[in-house]
Amino acid sequence: MALDPESQRLRDQMAAANQPPWYTLSPEEAREQYLAARTASQGPRPDGVTVTNRSIQGPGGNLPLRVYRPERAASDARLPALVYAHGGGWVFGNLESHDVLCAQLAIDAGITVVAVDYRLAPEVRFPGAFEDMVAALKWVAGHGAGLGIDVNRLAVGGDSAGGNLAAATAIWARDHKGPKLRMQLLAYPVTDASARTESYSLFHEGYGLSAPAMEWFIDHYTPDKATRTDWRVSPLRATSLGGLPPALVVTAGHDPLRDEGRAYFWRLQKDGTVADLVEFGGMMHGFLNSTMLLHGARRGTAVCAGALREALVLRGQQ
Repeated sequence: MALDPESQRLRDQMAAANQPPWYTLSPEEAREQYLAARTASQGPRPDGVTVTNRSIQGPGGNLPLRVYRPERAASDARLPALVYAHGGGWVFGNLESHDVLCAQLAIDAGITVVAVDYRLAPEVRFPGAFEDMVAALKWVAGHGAGLGIDVNRLAVGGDSAGGNLAAATAIWARDHKGPKLRMQLLAYPVTDASARTESYSLFHEGYGLSAPAMEWFIDHYTPDKATRTDWRVSPLRATSLGGLPPALVVTAGHDPLRDEGRAYFWRLQKDGTVADLVEFGGMMHGFLNSTMLLHGARRGTAVCAGALREALVLRGQQ
């Protein structure tokens, strides 16, 4: 499978920059390096969206949220909503790192997006991030009407570690009589923190996310290896993936996490949950966040937005 020429150029630029790998840095240093690259890769927030910052009471205190609503929506319209968890290996990322992606999804799908600034490891380890995501979903379901949200048309989503949190939150909602979800959007998700697939070897180094970096992330989030088979960390290991909301699983062809994303899709299908898999064969991990650099990022965002619109807006009217 060939690497997209724009991805190859990005890969060459990363190699030429010769920055120290994340796993050789402290979490604080890695966060600074990660966020410094976001401005150039994601570009400015698009026009056509109203953004509001909020803070709710979460399991560990104040939990920041960012609410995106398309400007074209009528002021009295109640829109469906996506509760979104950013990527960053549970160690870094925040409301700014995924600002453009969340704004674009809101605009293109015609929905409200609620981004969750969950607590990060290693300061707060598992299950802190998961508990924050659950708290945010519960809050949106209970208070969203005041934000112009139709609480009967909700979805969860996320990318990478955020995809892991979204998948686990969907399982939680099914098993704990939580909000009935219409969809789960899982972009190159971590689905099994206790196993290492062939794609870890194929794309060990040099493709953005490396296998050693994933080990570093997992060690920070779940230093107790016994917890890594817990479905809240490894949703692929849940007893059943049946009865879950329809899923769109997006994978990248040159990504250590590619195979576990594929495996999650097949397991969803096997257990009777409607699921689609879209693989961008020429892309690397994290490509959706590089809209200024990759046409594939723009195509991927459009695919995700189209699926959200179909599940939450068009089907929601039936």
